[in-house]
Amino acid sequence: MKPFPKIHDIYVGRVVLSTVLLTWAVLLGLDFMLSFVGEFGDIGKGRYGIMQALAYMALTVPRRAYALFPYASVVGSLMALGQLASTSELTVLRAVGLSRRRLSIAVAGALALLTLLMVFNGETLAPAAQRRAESLKAAAKSNNQVVAEYSGLWAREGDVILAASQGQERSQGADRWLELRNVNLYQFGADGRLVSIAVAGVAEHRPGGWLLRDVTRTTFHEKSAEKKHIAEERWESKLDSSALMSGTNRPRYLSATALHKAIEDRQRNQLDAGEFEAHYWGRWFYPLNVLALCLAAVPFAFGSLRSGGMSKRLFIGIVFALMFWLLQNQFVELAKVFRFDFRLAYLMPTVVMLSVSAFLFRRRSG
Repeated sequence: MKPFPKIHDIYVGRVVLSTVLLTWAVLLGLDFMLSFVGEFGDIGKGRYGIMQALAYMALTVPRRAYALFPYASVVGSLMALGQLASTSELTVLRAVGLSRRRLSIAVAGALALLTLLMVFNGETLAPAAQRRAESLKAAAKSNNQVVAEYSGLWAREGDVILAASQGQERSQGADRWLELRNVNLYQFGADGRLVSIAVAGVAEHRPGGWLLRDVTRTTFHEKSAEKKHIAEERWESKLDSSALMSGTNRPRYLSATALHKAIEDRQRNQLDAGEFEAHYWGRWFYPLNVLALCLAAVPFAFGSLRSGGMSKRLFIGIVFALMFWLLQNQFVELAKVFRFDFRLAYLMPTVVMLSVSAFLFRRRSG
């Protein structure tokens, strides 16, 4: 087959991109407004007013954009192809040699650009902005000028249990570190007996490890207890800021890097890491799912383009695409219950949908 001029791919991609962006904006706007209305119940608590609520909502936009993009991509793609079909442009493109496969590649290529942007957003801007949003809201509601992002934190590291009343991320120039306040460290022996309690005014996690300041340590012996005060001491621990962050933020709001560290921390301490593994592999399969979802729904845009029923095909395609997410969610939940590999849970629905898409392409070819 003679190679098709590149200008047609660019034209189809431009139509798809513009329609997806418009659909994305509409979905994001609706989600923003509905969520903002939901914030009215918290307005008036402490210093949390309308302006704080708007600031909180604005900071959650990157995370909402990431979550809504798959839906916007499939709806926008089908709307774009429907637009080309309604103006007979799709018929003309087919008449001059543009195959269904080539058209699907043009759609996938256009979406790949936005998908890569969303992957970058999901690993950088979205989690950081979400943490800042939760921090701003918590501080405003509690009338606390200190960012209480890690309020009421509990964590386990081997035979030591850490409890902190509050904390925050600090920075100076390029340096960033986690600072916890009013920290209690409970150390237990192999027999479950409480060995010591260390109360620290401040605990700082820096690249070199943990630094405890203003420490009062009580050590329990067989028939006595010993108390001593230490101005500053090091705590050798693999527990880092990412692991602690995972304990106060919902897993779906964390980056893949933070999720990976949280999984390692839980596995090291023999804790269940299923929820974090599910979201971690969801990050890796996110771009594949977006493209697979759109490619699986694209055949519904074809058929007898001159006849009616495009709205019906569009509706069926959207339902078909939404079934993909329901199917995948069910597989992920089954993986949590029966403890099989989450990679398999994410891959199986994709294979099923792409197989159905390939079947529909062959059936409607010609």
